[in-house]
Amino acid sequence: MLDKKVAELLNEQINKEFYSAYLYLEFSAFFEDEGLDGFANWYKVQAQEERDHAMLMFQYLQNNNVRPALEAVAKPESAPTDRAKVLQAGLEHERYVTGLIHAIYDAAYSVKDFRTMQFLDWFVKEQGEEEKNAEDLIKKMELYGDDAKGLYMLNSELAARVYAAPSLTL
Repeated sequence: MLDKKVAELLNEQINKEFYSAYLYLEFSAFFEDEGLDGFANWYKVQAQEERDHAMLMFQYLQNNNVRPALEAVAKPESAPTDRAKVLQAGLEHERYVTGLIHAIYDAAYSVKDFRTMQFLDWFVKEQGEEEKNAEDLIKKMELYGDDAKGLYMLNSELAARVYAAPSLTL
């Protein structure tokens, strides 16, 4: 049986993952308005990933006889106003989510819930990749963002990103 605190944290994380999807859709809309369809695509794919993270946790709770309790998803705090600030906000958000995943892992560890720890191993690895992707995007924007041709090429690169569903088995 799943520890009550671990189940509670996983349930809260479902909401946080859906919030992440909302946040990235907000970022996508900003870049679409800016005429940067590649950046918009990148964040749409990011939103799909976050939605799937929530669904993985939803299913994990159900697989452990815990009924997920869905709460309202908060609206992103404010509309983005600057390309660099959007990218930096994305990185900061990923770091925040990493901290949340680590807190759940720590709670599972404290009650020797090895099954949940194994489940969370994928998310720990995923968060490392998410932070690296966000950092790389900032670096590329810093290198090429002020140059129209460089920005065009970066936008084209981001337009090629496609969604791939996670391959985590529950």
